[in-house]
Amino acid sequence: MDSRLLEILVCPVCKGPLEHRKTASELVCKGCKLAYPVKDDIPVMLEDEARQLGAEEA
Repeated sequence: MDSRLLEILVCPVCKGPLEHRKTASELVCKGCKLAYPVKDDIPVMLEDEARQLGAEEA
């Protein structure tokens, strides 16, 4: 993923920062405990598409 894009993307729910987890192909919001998928280098920033993080992942 483009590093410039990562700098401007925020969580659509809380507007907080996102962490890119390359191995899982996800953008993670620690505040909301949500992981947004990245498909073909395109982040899917829809709350309905995000998965809830488990306690060990947050």
